[in-house]
Amino acid sequence: MWLRLIMTLMYLFISTPSFAHGTVQHVLGTIMALNATHVEVKTTKGQSVDVRVNKKTRYKDESNPKGTNVPAVGDRVIIKATKDDKLLLATEIHFSAGKRIPVPMQPVPVQ
Repeated sequence: MWLRLIMTLMYLFISTPSFAHGTVQHVLGTIMALNATHVEVKTTKGQSVDVRVNKKTRYKDESNPKGTNVPAVGDRVIIKATKDDKLLLATEIHFSAGKRIPVPMQPVPVQ
C-alpha cells in the first residue's frame, strides 16, 4: 500500500513540469526577411515560418547581451512565440550573426 502511494505521488510530481510551457512555441532557423511587423524564418527542416512582431517583442543579441541591436537577414534565431488566432506572435527573439563571409579584396596590380 505504501509503495502504491509513493509511486502515485512520484508520477504526479514528475508529470507536473510538462505543463509549464503553456502556449509558448519555439521557432529555430535563419532569418530570410525582416520588417517592422514580421520576421520570416527558414527552419532547419526547410520550411518557411512567418512570425509577427510588435512593440513588446524583445531582441537579445547573443554576442552582445546588453546591446540594443536588432537582427539582420542571414542571422540565426531562436524565437519564443505565442499562438494567437493561427498566427505566431514573437515575445523574444534570440539571435546571433550568421557566418559572415568577408568580401574578397581586389588584387593590386604590380608594376
